[in-house]
Order: sequence, then C-alpha cells, then structure tokens
Amino acid sequence: MLDALTLDQLRIFVAVVDEGSFSAAARRVQRVQSAVSHAMANLEAELGLTLWDRQTRVPTLTAEGRVVLQGVRKVLADVDALRRTVQSLSGGLEPALALAVDQLFPTQALVHVCREFARAFPAIPLRVHSETLSNVVDRVLDGTCQLGVAVDAVEAPTLTRHHVTAVRLVPTVAREHPLAGHRGRVPLEVLREHTQIVLSERGEGPIQLRLSQGGRLPDQGVLSVLTWRVADLTTKLALIRAGLGWGTLPLHLVREDLAKKRLVRVRPEAWDERGPVASLAVVHRPELALGPASRWLLAQLVDACRAEIRGAPAARPRLRRAGRAR
Repeated sequence: MLDALTLDQLRIFVAVVDEGSFSAAARRVQRVQSAVSHAMANLEAELGLTLWDRQTRVPTLTAEGRVVLQGVRKVLADVDALRRTVQSLSGGLEPALALAVDQLFPTQALVHVCREFARAFPAIPLRVHSETLSNVVDRVLDGTCQLGVAVDAVEAPTLTRHHVTAVRLVPTVAREHPLAGHRGRVPLEVLREHTQIVLSERGEGPIQLRLSQGGRLPDQGVLSVLTWRVADLTTKLALIRAGLGWGTLPLHLVREDLAKKRLVRVRPEAWDERGPVASLAVVHRPELALGPASRWLLAQLVDACRAEIRGAPAARPRLRRAGRAR
C-alpha cells in the first residue's frame, strides 16, 4: 500500500495543510489546482483513508488525517536531513570523526566543543577517546583517531602539530597533609619524605623507552622516593584530596579547590616559583586531508582550551569559521 506513495504527494499534502486551501497550495507548489486535488485523491486511495472532510467550505483534516500528518512531517524532515547529509558528503564532509584528548585538556572546554560540534554537524558521529600521555599519539598513528590533543613532550616526529596552549601544573596537597603547613619553598630532602602521586603511562613501567614514533614517555617531575602511580587525573585528584600524597595538577582543574582551601599549594625548591608547565598540541597525520568538520574541530579545540585556561567562558563559534584551520 505505502510503496506507491511519492514524496511529491506528501509535500503537496503538507502544503494544503499549511496554506489552508487547495488553490493556495497549488500556487505554493506551482501546479494547477486540479493537479493538487488529483494528488490528494490518489494519496487517500493509496492509504485507504479519508484525510479531508470535504463537507466544509475549506478543506479540513479528519481525525485520521491529523494522525497521518504527524508521520508525514517526520518523513519529510528525515528526507530533508538525508539530502543535506548527502550534499555535505559530496562536498567533502567527513562521514565520522574520532578525537583523542589528553586528560590535561580541560573537561569543560571539551564539553563546550562537543556541544557546538553537535549543532554545527548534527549528522556526523563523533567519538572521543580520553587518553594519557603517549596514548594520544598512539591513537592518531594507528588511525583510530583523525585528531589528537597531546602533550608536547611526547615525541612523534611524523605527525603535524598545531600548538594549543600551555597548561600550568600546580603542586598541591590536602589542607590536612603535613606539607600544607610548610612555610616558603620546600627543600628537596623534605619532599622526598612524602609520597608523590604520579600520572604514569597505562600498563607500562616507571621509565619508558622512547621509540622513533610515539614512544613511551618517561615519568615527568618525580621528586619523591616513594611514588604512587595512577593512569588518570580523576584518581590522582581524589588521592591528593584524601591526603594520601602530594602531586601536580592542572590549575584549571584545582582552581576551585584552591579557592575553597580544600587543597593547598606547595612550592618545591627544585622547580620554578610558578611551577611546571605542560604544553598541549593538536596532532594529526600530515597525509590525512582534513575535511571541513576536522578543520572546524581543530580551530575550536584551540579556542576553547585557551579560554578555559584563562578562566574565561568559551565563545560561541560562527559557522563561517568551519573552513579555517590553524
């Protein structure tokens, strides 16, 4: 029964409803009125339903017609969405995107970018991998992800890099930790007596062998003799909050904890007064031609991350920027 339906009939049906008469619908679809009446009669015959109450002066939908109208509008909306998708793919838009993000990348900035991506490219599925250190580069090198946001210290000479920003790392302890009461710079011999919580490579030992492409990254900034190693920032933050050790955390992650005195900053003598810095960069394979969505994503990752690091809200992107890469 439904196989004989045409999109033309469905569009004329909606036109009659929206315009309020067969004659007005005929002008809208640029047909003669008799063609519109014929199309509606055929539609009713093929559905086996009476869609219009023809006893009234102007065409009025029957109860069945009102139910059918809801389904027809959905079908036409899906067809229009499909048409836009096909046109976008024909113009070089990627059918899907995958992104690997180091855990140092601000979560709120990532959420902002994903929200705006959904608005700008609703037909493109996006997969986000949250990784640590060299695992970001691994996902890009093995083709799992088109783009990655990696720590600059990870060696990957075959990948193209776009600098994002520098992330300030703050040495912190819980307010009840013994180091919290230390005044001034903390000597190395004092720090060595306390457990340090260290972010380490997943499934690897404390010191990694650097390979020519995306090699494992040695632990960074280890000062204590006793270390506890974790593979994600969430666990590291929780352990430091619990007073189980000291460690460095991104300033954007602990800004509120420091303001509310849940965490206290410590100042190791071994480091610069401002603390260590980790630089982030967007990486991708140079032979991979970035499509419109990838270029948009690259630009927005840079903008949103910089805004979050500064403590400012990320700006709503304009779609005209989708073709610009940085």
